[in-house]
Amino acid sequence: MIQSMTGFGRGEASDENYKIEIEMKSVNHRYLDVNVRLPRKLNFYETEIRSQVKKFAGRGKIDIFVAFSDIKGKSAAITYNKEVAEAYLTGIRQLSRDLKLENTTVAYDISRFPDVFTMEDSGPDEETVSRLITEAMAQAGEKFILSRRTEGSRLREDLMVKFVRIQELVEAVAERSPQIIQEYRQRIQDKVSELLGDTQIDEGVLAAELVVFADKICVDEELVRLRTHIIHMKETLGEEGAIGRKLDFLTQEMNREANTILSKANDTIVSNYGIELKTEIEKIREQIQNIE
Repeated sequence: MIQSMTGFGRGEASDENYKIEIEMKSVNHRYLDVNVRLPRKLNFYETEIRSQVKKFAGRGKIDIFVAFSDIKGKSAAITYNKEVAEAYLTGIRQLSRDLKLENTTVAYDISRFPDVFTMEDSGPDEETVSRLITEAMAQAGEKFILSRRTEGSRLREDLMVKFVRIQELVEAVAERSPQIIQEYRQRIQDKVSELLGDTQIDEGVLAAELVVFADKICVDEELVRLRTHIIHMKETLGEEGAIGRKLDFLTQEMNREANTILSKANDTIVSNYGIELKTEIEKIREQIQNIE
């Protein structure tokens, strides 16, 4: 099943102490480009997260957002600095005596002074957080893949419709080609009659001229290759894995054949078919840019 490079997934995992929330979103990109944004205290998990992303995507620009909650604050520790508090109290008492002020200091007042209490973050339990990240990534990745496949299914349906139209245009050019030669033959005969009256043109000369003209405008090979490319495109859409680059190559080949048909066109109708062919192929190319 084909996958779009546009996708979104969200996962969450928690226990009694920690909670991890992960969001993944992606857009099309030539290669796999992963950008991880996570809290500073979890920076050492970035490599692990990047390695897990490869399970869910082979191409695309993927942004991953990680949120961390310390539910019970277990990683935070409050430290009471007795010496600092005593120094503050000694200073306050001295200030009261010097200025003959009433000393109304209470413990709460001293506790608010800098460095009396300090908070130290010992960091979360690494084994637990690693497990929660893996669980959240698995959830986010599952939804991420589902959204990509859903979008990929829509792309496939749209491409199949466009293939039908290209096939119709190919057959229209094939049907028109013999008519161009007949019309050219008639134009030669009409021109001779106009210039020479009832004089009959030599059939050998006419046949030779028609052979040269037919060879000049012949697009049989281009039409055969276009039909083959359409078949290969349809077969590729049924393959597993990353198929975007292969489809892009086939689209380039189809565009080359359409250009050749346009360059050989000596007929307004065929030129119009060729222009529409290029337009449809360009639409396909734009859609393929979103396929992994």
